[in-house]
Amino acid sequence: MNFLLEARRVIEEEAKALELLASKLPNQFEDAVNLIFESTGKLAVCGIGKSGHICRKISSTMASLGQKSFFLHPSEAHHGDLGMLDQHDVLLLISYSGESVELFPVIDFAKRLGIKVISISKSDESTIAKNSNIHLCLPNFKEACPLGVAPTTSSTVTLALGDALSVALLSKRGFTKAQFKDLHPGGMLGQSILFTFDIMHKNMPLLHAHENVQKAVCIASEFGFGCVGIINSEEQLIGIVTDGDLRRYSSDGFLSKIVGDIMTQNPITVHSDILASELLHIMESKKITSLFVVNEKKHPIGLVHIHDIISRKIV
Repeated sequence: MNFLLEARRVIEEEAKALELLASKLPNQFEDAVNLIFESTGKLAVCGIGKSGHICRKISSTMASLGQKSFFLHPSEAHHGDLGMLDQHDVLLLISYSGESVELFPVIDFAKRLGIKVISISKSDESTIAKNSNIHLCLPNFKEACPLGVAPTTSSTVTLALGDALSVALLSKRGFTKAQFKDLHPGGMLGQSILFTFDIMHKNMPLLHAHENVQKAVCIASEFGFGCVGIINSEEQLIGIVTDGDLRRYSSDGFLSKIVGDIMTQNPITVHSDILASELLHIMESKKITSLFVVNEKKHPIGLVHIHDIISRKIV
């Protein structure tokens, strides 16, 4: 057997099934999204065998994107874990055949408590489909397993449908990158999602426009950022004086000049909610080493030096 050809066949079979799913999304997909979104409880995801593994991943993705969710093992549910459910929850049942007997007691319990049930299976005539408020029927495809029995294509397609539900809920909820960071504080992922407000200096070199250059020299030396922000009477940032400006304008009587006369007007600024990676791109493309952060009223609220970003190894 040519194992490379067999591997390509498996991947191509699963890719075709994913394309079929994309072109034939279940009719009640939007209803399922709305039901989960409008619930005041959690989303319990329940399945057995390979479907159970897919359930775990879907539940984990949901939780990471702002939807309170947990995996309910049907066997453990029979031995007390049904107590994890309450009437405000939504139950998502996954069984490709729709006939996994381990799920039936869970369905019965949900019915008694009035818990809304969403199911995913290959047939609208399956037992779990007939006992669900919303059923998401998978399109007709064959397993990539040459024996036609091992869950391969079916698990891939079900996982993709779960991802689609998760991302649709993210969009409907207006889930932000900042919220995502809050839920992922650890590891490389958490460290890579840095915003400008995470790294900016709040103690800044600022000077009113009517002050003289000598004071700007002193402040620039004190802070060491290579610049001084110039503000007006309303505390708005209107200009910037850099070390380069101070060198270019040096002459007799220079120190008595007004900073408003030598500043660069309307300097490039950013808001605090942009990603640090985007900020680095701005600074590199504009050849800026220090950049002020302002709020909606153009009041300076922070300053970032390019070394603050590079030291975090943001690329």
